[in-house]
Amino acid sequence: MIAEDIKFMGRALELAKLRKGLTHPNPTVGCVIVKDGQIVGEGYHEKAGMPHAEVIALQKAGEKAKGATLYVTLEPCTHYGRTPPCTDAIIKAGLKRVVIATLDPNPLVSGKGVERLKKANIEVLVGVLEEEAKKLNEDFFVYITQRRPYITLKWAQSIDGTMATKTGNSKWISSEESRAFVHQLRAEATAVLVGINTALTDDPQLTIRAFPWEKQPVRIVLDPQLKIREDLKIVKDREAQTIVISAVEKEDKIKRLEELGIKVILAPWEEGKLNLKEVLRELYFMEIMHILVEGGSTTHTTFIKENLFDRLWVFIAPLLLGEGKRIGDLGISLIKEAKKLKLREIKKFGMDIALEYIRENSTNLQAS
Repeated sequence: MIAEDIKFMGRALELAKLRKGLTHPNPTVGCVIVKDGQIVGEGYHEKAGMPHAEVIALQKAGEKAKGATLYVTLEPCTHYGRTPPCTDAIIKAGLKRVVIATLDPNPLVSGKGVERLKKANIEVLVGVLEEEAKKLNEDFFVYITQRRPYITLKWAQSIDGTMATKTGNSKWISSEESRAFVHQLRAEATAVLVGINTALTDDPQLTIRAFPWEKQPVRIVLDPQLKIREDLKIVKDREAQTIVISAVEKEDKIKRLEELGIKVILAPWEEGKLNLKEVLRELYFMEIMHILVEGGSTTHTTFIKENLFDRLWVFIAPLLLGEGKRIGDLGISLIKEAKKLKLREIKKFGMDIALEYIRENSTNLQAS
């Protein structure tokens, strides 16, 4: 890798980040075309069904693309999906060199894009800022390789680990600054999920309100006994789609909810709980690529206990609350049985500390 390659791939990653959360179920991709040390075209994938980043950059570069170098954050596609293959457009434009941050995990593409370009006598370099590119699209990598949504768990707690008082009150443990950052996490997700107890107790909107955003995440409620009320914000407002996952078929109530625009999905009830793996399988087929699980403690406990999470954001406020709601029994008796995580980032919001943890090798976790 030379300094110039790192510089221009960095710019491609900046472009890709502009659309993070808006391209699902596609990855977010940026592209830059450089000739004689100058950018002659650049672009990003706007959303699913729209032209890919490479095509946009080539259109902007025009004839200047001939003999130039193309930098792209993800391997160009070789197959017909919602759009034609990008490799064909690259070859036709007469590019001399293509620099790729990371290969595409999709079996329809992985390695095939590189092979196609090399066969056309185009010089190809793979691996420039690879880790940054993989992190940017880690949700897409899990979605493609594991055939399930990428799952981020998020909660706020006191110093002593309490997520809500014993009466269920949790507004507000975290600071206003922390809550604004949560809206950014929502923006990066396809859907936001809560359990029915959180929906009934807190009556959340689960929308992005801290800044203007093109698309609201889908709202999902795990509601095994279909207790949801029609006066809740997630039912009354039409700002975002709401999906209710239930285990009981109450035909009259389902009909009323559907008339209000709510989608009700029936899921298996096994061993006293919803079968989360089947729920995630259904959501995968609905092209839900990334789920932000916001609560409550029972829902978080279930996801953790069943090893169905990839990332954790924990907001710690300078409070002591004592007895109250917290992560429940995970079936762990010995320290060596603990679920081990890797600390990736630390942020400060007002007086809060936010910790981002990831599960190492989470892309190897099976959802079935």
